[in-house]
Amino acid sequence: MSPFFLLLWLVTIPALAHSAVPDPLGYFLNCGSSNEVTVESLKYISDGSYIKVGSTATINKPDLLPTLSTLRYFTNTSARKYCYSFPVIKGGKYLVKTIYYYGGFDGGKQPPVFDQIVQGTRWNTVNTTEDYAKGLSSYYEIVVASAGKTLSVCLARNAHTGSSSPFISALEVKSLDDSLYNPTDFTKYALVTVARHSFGGEDFISFPDDKFNRMWQPFKDQNPAVASHSNVTSSDFWNLPPNKAFSYGITTSRGKTLEIQWPPVSLPSTMYYISLYFHENRSPSPFSWRVFDVSINGHTFFSNLNATTKGVTVYAAQWPLSGKTKVTLTPSRGMPVGPVINAGEVYQILPLGGRTQTRDVIAMEDLAKSIQNPPPDWHGDPCLPKGNSWTGVKCSNGFIARVKTVNLTNAGLAGSLPQSIGNLNKLVHLWLGGNKLSGAIPDLSGLKELETLHLENNKFQGPIPPSTKKLPKLREIHSDFQ
Repeated sequence: MSPFFLLLWLVTIPALAHSAVPDPLGYFLNCGSSNEVTVESLKYISDGSYIKVGSTATINKPDLLPTLSTLRYFTNTSARKYCYSFPVIKGGKYLVKTIYYYGGFDGGKQPPVFDQIVQGTRWNTVNTTEDYAKGLSSYYEIVVASAGKTLSVCLARNAHTGSSSPFISALEVKSLDDSLYNPTDFTKYALVTVARHSFGGEDFISFPDDKFNRMWQPFKDQNPAVASHSNVTSSDFWNLPPNKAFSYGITTSRGKTLEIQWPPVSLPSTMYYISLYFHENRSPSPFSWRVFDVSINGHTFFSNLNATTKGVTVYAAQWPLSGKTKVTLTPSRGMPVGPVINAGEVYQILPLGGRTQTRDVIAMEDLAKSIQNPPPDWHGDPCLPKGNSWTGVKCSNGFIARVKTVNLTNAGLAGSLPQSIGNLNKLVHLWLGGNKLSGAIPDLSGLKELETLHLENNKFQGPIPPSTKKLPKLREIHSDFQ
């Protein structure tokens, strides 16, 4: 099993009555369905307003969660990506969750393998084969800050996809409070969920106990589990773990060192964000505290940690991990009780792949809206990731990409050209010949880098603006107005 996805139960879990608990802020999509469904008190709506491509399918299998019984899939092998787009607050922090259950929707026996993209960054590869063989669905999570006023989540083919069709069952985009994971520089990195566990308990924890619908899986090993006899206030912690995550813990007897193998998967060698949560489980009293050292793989993580009934968290914004991980809690001399740990989170630190310059994004989105029947992959970031730019679009390299070429020759387009196309001030080649574009040709005087311009065999009204011929680098013009 890949460390970058977790498991979901297939059967419907009876929803408990939780009054006066507001839904998380964000989007909850039941992909491939035209109906709204409720799962554990969360409402999932149809995805049709957030994506313009793809086909839908229904999986007829008893006891499936409603969000797993429909899906959207993508058969167009020429499209470079298939994107959902969400209005968001620029710079806002979001938890994106993608959920997959194959169900043999295409008549095959093995799920397709494909890539996930968030904004301009290749997130990871979706491979649900092992989970599906066990009768399970899969989900992936990432914490990312929006680069603009829209946030895109895309699927894309890779070398392993072949002729099969990428698909998705459900999609969540949830707004997070500013305090969550705030030591991370989200202008440079995203956080990919590796593990999130509550120790010692039996139950999964999610919404409404976790208001962001993060899933905390139970973790138990050979060490004793203990129940808590005091309450923790979640708002005292930056990451706002649910109170229920402190209900149980793993401990050991007096004077002994507590060792746990966690996360329970082997990790690739890279940097990780780690947050650990501790709580004195005994009833509050002057003696309800315990002190111990925390180390990870033999390296000191935190010294003389004092776990009280109020709870405490320690974290590392960047910590190297590789292979199996061992967390060791060593009690201070003379402590009457052993160490205890209640919960933990681990995220892989993912360097962002960059983004397209905002002015270019706006111009290209305006172009996509102004023309009829644009290429199906004209959604999401126009340039990135590399290899998944919009069809006909080539861009510069670098973290901030610029549009260099737009080539839609003989693409069967109608519509008109927006005025904002003149804002593509790094554009070198604009080739739109052989279509049915109409209307006036806009002012192109801002295209200072333009070298070649092809507008021939269209239905434009009026000549090319005289200022176009004064562009300093323009050496080739083809139009119906020679």
